[in-house]
Amino acid sequence: MSSSATNAAAWDRHSAAYQQGASLPTDVAHYGPDIATEAELRLLGDLQGKRVLELGCGGAQCSIAFAKHGAVALGVDFSAEQLAFAKRLCEREGVRVELHHGDLADLAFVRAESIDLVFSSYAFGYVEDLSRVFRQVHRVLKRGASLVFSLPHPAYDMIDDDDPDNPLLIRRSYFDRRPIDYEWNGIEFTDYHHTISELYMGLTRTGYRVDLLAEPEPNQSGPRSIFWREAFRYVPRTLVVRARKEGI
Repeated sequence: MSSSATNAAAWDRHSAAYQQGASLPTDVAHYGPDIATEAELRLLGDLQGKRVLELGCGGAQCSIAFAKHGAVALGVDFSAEQLAFAKRLCEREGVRVELHHGDLADLAFVRAESIDLVFSSYAFGYVEDLSRVFRQVHRVLKRGASLVFSLPHPAYDMIDDDDPDNPLLIRRSYFDRRPIDYEWNGIEFTDYHHTISELYMGLTRTGYRVDLLAEPEPNQSGPRSIFWREAFRYVPRTLVVRARKEGI
């Protein structure tokens, strides 16, 4: 089974528990656990009338938020169970999101230069070949339009935040490119480590201009999510990137 299929199967098994525990908002786009949302970061601009494509939409909470702000929202995910949840949630929220089941780089259903914004929150860590995704996104984006995505910060891969006594000890080299296999509630997943320089060079070589790199600090107050670890206070948990399409 391919790594993509393995993660898709894992998310099919994990979807119900994840959605119940995460309780993600449907009125604003989120970038990661226990950090500011789009309401504070303001990276996407006015979405009224824009065609917005979300990659790795999961339960479509962000896509629903885009639709509520006047966008024509499209979502892609490799998990059938996540998309089934997304369909039910769209019906409950009373909005329309065009949902597609497939690999995040399989965007043949989208016309070239027809998308005003591509967004992804915490899905690219499951993708081994991000350059393929960047190329397909570049094809569907209008010139000057943005790809905005977040993913687990590559520095965070160096520690083991499940160790109750020494969570901040470095256990893995930042330069170790091997896949990261782990269990979540007894279900096996695979993450892929992408260094900041690899992300930057992958984008620039594909024809993007990177205009923002953000490492949001954890929220100082308010309730914590089920994903919270004290290590968030010391090591950046999330990396946010915005890149604009250049070239032909």
